[in-house]
Amino acid sequence: MREALAQAEEAAQAGEVPVGAVIVLNGTIISTGHNAREANRSPLAHAEILAIEKAARYLGSWRLTGCDVYVTLEPCIMCMGAMLQGRVQRLVFGCADPKAGAVQSLYALADDPRLNHRISVTGDVLAEKCGAVLSDFFSELRERKKETRLAERWPSPVEGA
Repeated sequence: MREALAQAEEAAQAGEVPVGAVIVLNGTIISTGHNAREANRSPLAHAEILAIEKAARYLGSWRLTGCDVYVTLEPCIMCMGAMLQGRVQRLVFGCADPKAGAVQSLYALADDPRLNHRISVTGDVLAEKCGAVLSDFFSELRERKKETRLAERWPSPVEGA
C-alpha cells in the first residue's frame, strides 16, 4: 500500500486526483498506475485501469489470475468491473469512497453472487493516510479556486494609475 500511496503522490504532483494503484503477483510488483484523466483526457484513465493494462501487457494475457491489486481509494464500478473481468484474486484498498465506491460503500461487486467471479477484499489499509492525501489535495484545490475568484473580483492595483 505504501507504493500505491507513492503513486497517489505522483498523481497529486501532476494535478490529478491522487489515487494510486499497484498490482502484485507472487510478492512482486508487476505494474503501477495513478490517475491520469486530465493528462490523458480520458474518463478511463483511473489508476486501477492503467495498472491493469500494464499488468496484462506484462503477463501477456488478459487474465490476472493470482494477482493482488492495492489501491488507495475504494474502486468505482468501472474499476471493479475491470478487476472482475481480469479475474483478479484479491483487492486491498485504503479509504472508502462514499460517493462512488463499488466494494462496500454503494455496491458490493467483489462478492456479488450474480457474477461469475469473486474477489477477496481487505479494506481500510492505511485508510487515514490514504484519506489525508485526498483531503489535502481537494483542500488545496478549493483554496486555489478561492484565490482565483478573489483575484478576478478585486484585481491588484496598477502601479502609477
